[in-house]
Amino acid sequence: MVTRDATHLTGGLAPDVVEPPAPRPVRPGQGPIRGTLAFLRNIWRQLTSMRTALVLLFMLALASLPGALLPQWALNTSKTAQYIVDHGSWGTLLNRLGFFQVFASPWYAAIYLLLFTSLVGCLLPRTWDFVGQIRMKPVATPRNLARMPHSASVTAAGDAVAVAARVSAGLRGWRKVQRVESGGTITISAERGFIREIGNLVFHFSLLGLLVAIAVGKLFGYEGSVIVTADDGASSAFCSSTPSNYDNFRPGLVVDGTGLTPFCINVDKFAATYTDAGQASTFVASIRYQTGAQLTSNTWSTRALEVNDPLRIPGGQRLYLLGHGYAPTFTVTYPGGQTRTATTPFQPQDSAFTSQGTAKILDPPGYTGAAVLKHQLAIVGIFAPSASISGGIMTSSFPAPDQPGVAIQIYRGDMGLETGQAQSIFSIDQNQVANGKLVKLNRANLAPGESMSLDDGTKITFSGYKQWVSLQTSYDPAQGWALIFAITLLIGLMTSLTIKRRRVWYRISGGPGSASAGGASDDAAGTHGAVTPRSDETASMRAGPLSDPTRNVGDVGRVKVEVGGLARTDQAGYGDEFDKLVALADGVKG
Repeated sequence: MVTRDATHLTGGLAPDVVEPPAPRPVRPGQGPIRGTLAFLRNIWRQLTSMRTALVLLFMLALASLPGALLPQWALNTSKTAQYIVDHGSWGTLLNRLGFFQVFASPWYAAIYLLLFTSLVGCLLPRTWDFVGQIRMKPVATPRNLARMPHSASVTAAGDAVAVAARVSAGLRGWRKVQRVESGGTITISAERGFIREIGNLVFHFSLLGLLVAIAVGKLFGYEGSVIVTADDGASSAFCSSTPSNYDNFRPGLVVDGTGLTPFCINVDKFAATYTDAGQASTFVASIRYQTGAQLTSNTWSTRALEVNDPLRIPGGQRLYLLGHGYAPTFTVTYPGGQTRTATTPFQPQDSAFTSQGTAKILDPPGYTGAAVLKHQLAIVGIFAPSASISGGIMTSSFPAPDQPGVAIQIYRGDMGLETGQAQSIFSIDQNQVANGKLVKLNRANLAPGESMSLDDGTKITFSGYKQWVSLQTSYDPAQGWALIFAITLLIGLMTSLTIKRRRVWYRISGGPGSASAGGASDDAAGTHGAVTPRSDETASMRAGPLSDPTRNVGDVGRVKVEVGGLARTDQAGYGDEFDKLVALADGVKG
């Protein structure tokens, strides 16, 4: 809009002035809030799409790989710590990023929750749509069946009503509806294979249920492992009454350890057999155990515990035999005649059970106060059940104890246990060695019964060995549900891959028995009456040119039957079935 000032009245023109446009009124619901809602709506649509769910499922599988390929703090603390030391800055970086506690890391939980949300968001509307499809009647017969991927035209004896009844009777197990077109032509629409979509939904809901079961197990379950020496008196017994009794206890996020179901076991014997090639054939631990009322009555039950054959304990716990190894026994005789005996599990390093470990003597006799710390003994060494020495290094050539031996290095001094920091039972703190508080002394290779002496007259004897077993207690309240969901997941997957969605249409025209216009029979609904096509049915009727349904019909008593088939998932999904559907008309191809 252009205006002029008062000089216009005197004949002088004033400069043009352009007024700014008036601001557009803000409608209710517009503005930043509406934009934010639109953005969130778009994010939700992307998150709940099936493509996003598949991407997240792939990411979850990919994120699980470090948990299988790298050592984990929850499974093996000493091995994880050694891995970090061996790989320097890379090990430290991976530790900071949570690669050694994958299943407890925030990024793994984020992928898990996003996948859960995506599955819920895409399955609910898909299920609702499927219910709507089930309730809908099969679509009307297209006008030109010859354009279908599968089509045929036959002539059949009898009138149209009789042929239609014969076809309908042969379509057992199909959802079908019979309609009458103008001119008395009878059409039959049938479809089959909805179970394919049911299998697809079962698969995805089972996957969702499996995720929930795993989450419940991580919240309310727990695992604990312990090493028990077989046939070693008090060292052969273990009671599950508190998490502190375990060597390693991994509680669920809401488990505090106060509600453990108590039980006690005693490992009386362990036996293993091997093939000539050194492969294990059997592992059997003979145990006695107490549960429930047996704990107060001091009665025991016996059981042979084997790999993959756990002891099921009342309350849902299971006791597994995980592994085994050797525990050499050392007898330390001091100059005054006092003795200390230590039977300590050594950790296997290879398939021949060459084992490393440390026996620690923490209470040397004749010393008190600070002097005790200065005279502690550490017997660090290698145990070989079938010893052989190559290049000055002792190794084992066979896992069975055919010729046991030890190679030991003695340390004396403060082992650093008074600091309160946890130490591995298989090694010593090398920092104590570096700062001179733990002094390296003699070393020797010993067979059972042989001894070595220290500078103060202390004698160390390799007295023999025992075997130890690694046991694990596991409790998962959702384990049964996880198994059920895993089975239904496989059933749903196989169903969706093997079942094909098919549709078939028949148009029966001509002959003296043609139905009157407007009449119909609906086998799917079980009613009779006129059926008004839906909009999509009308559109399908428009496919192809209009034609006289009774043209090219033979003599009286014969009708023309046009058949069209469509497999929605695969053009060749019918196979020989379509020929059988054509044969239902009991006609002769024209």
